[in-house]
Amino acid sequence: MAGASACGGAGCGPHCSSSSSGAGAEGDAPAERMGRLSIAAGASTTTCGKCDGGGAVVAVSGGAGMCGECFRAYLFGKFKLAVTSNAMVRPTDAVLLAFSGGPASRVALQFIHEMQSKAIQSWETSNSQALPAFGVGVAFVDESALLARPEHESEMATEDIKSIVSSLSPGHKKVHVAPLEDVFSSGSEDKAATLKEVVGMINDETGRDDFIRCLLMLSLQKIALENGYTKIMLGTCASGIARHVLSATVKGQGYSLPADVQYVDTRWDVPVVLPLHDCLAQELSLLCELDSLKTQQLLDRPCSGINSLVASFVSRLRDENPSREHTILRTAQKLKPFSFNMFSANGYHDFLPSRLRPKFQNVDTNDTTFSEILCLICGSPFSESELQNLENTKHKAQRKIDMYTAHCCQSCHFQILPAATDMYEHFFSLLPKFWTEKVDTAVTASANHGSLRDQIEDYLLEEDDDEN
Repeated sequence: MAGASACGGAGCGPHCSSSSSGAGAEGDAPAERMGRLSIAAGASTTTCGKCDGGGAVVAVSGGAGMCGECFRAYLFGKFKLAVTSNAMVRPTDAVLLAFSGGPASRVALQFIHEMQSKAIQSWETSNSQALPAFGVGVAFVDESALLARPEHESEMATEDIKSIVSSLSPGHKKVHVAPLEDVFSSGSEDKAATLKEVVGMINDETGRDDFIRCLLMLSLQKIALENGYTKIMLGTCASGIARHVLSATVKGQGYSLPADVQYVDTRWDVPVVLPLHDCLAQELSLLCELDSLKTQQLLDRPCSGINSLVASFVSRLRDENPSREHTILRTAQKLKPFSFNMFSANGYHDFLPSRLRPKFQNVDTNDTTFSEILCLICGSPFSESELQNLENTKHKAQRKIDMYTAHCCQSCHFQILPAATDMYEHFFSLLPKFWTEKVDTAVTASANHGSLRDQIEDYLLEEDDDEN
């Protein structure tokens, strides 16, 4: 699957393959499903809190009750508001949806399909046909090389996903199925063996889990770049972000945490957007039940280490109070985001509703210039101490391997890099070239800049000479 998220089966992350066994029995009548999922007899109301209609009512976060139609509108409204208010999708965009088959990615696919269908209808009925309808593609990253599962299970999962996507019309949606090991160099004799070897060199259980997530993001970026997509849409929801907030805090990733909890992330070559940012995993699973949206969990890689412990802890908090996940998310959002957590007005202004244009016109262009140094492996922005260590290494490094290690954040140093330093060279030689070549390019550019500085140094005026 496109990775497993610490969701306890809710399927809330971009790489999550956990899901309910099939969004309920498809043979159930809508009224029967509503009755099965309705608020218990002891609830304070059995009428919808939105339309005051009668009939069965489902519970949402905060204990409020809604009928099925209002519940769908409630979740779609959150999704659409996140997309429009953060300028996630332009008419000229080609959006790649990371799909695992879990409830979150399934709802994201359904909602973006509905938005695309409306855009196509508007374009067809428009006299000028000036703004085209954005395109949508679906990506599925197959992790079966790490799961030791029979090949036919992977084939069944792929066929399931293709059938789900093909059932959505209008709007053609191409399905991209990529084995996780494809991120490694084409020169590798056996990419699957390389994947297993490099993962096996990581001693820390949490580090292995996080490393695989990094490979999943790299795989999505590779698919998007090779096929001309301009955005990557993930199914990460509020529940998944809440778990990430706690796990990142435990791992000592507090400095980079604000980068991971926003709606938009442009630090990658292809920007990443999170339209389900404000939706809970339970709500998304419930919608799949109500609408009989087909999900599947044939290939499920459970999370491990700290990620697993945090998932269990948040699950207990949710059982006590369903609003705890939103509370964690709102607290983390008070942290100052990085410059790459928004789209600049350049290229977006003409496609924005008039009420949103001032939001982008008032952005200081100096603040939106991307200048962060990112970790070679996980992509986290460097803190001051990590930047200082990198600068010191540049001046005294004798080997390329020293620059590679200096371009890794402290969390990756402790959790992902091998414990024995004499294994570093072999470890970095196995990593995807997409990562190491970026460091090679940066080192070469820095060396050329230094050489140019040395060449013109004799012609520069000293301050004393300038005053005379």
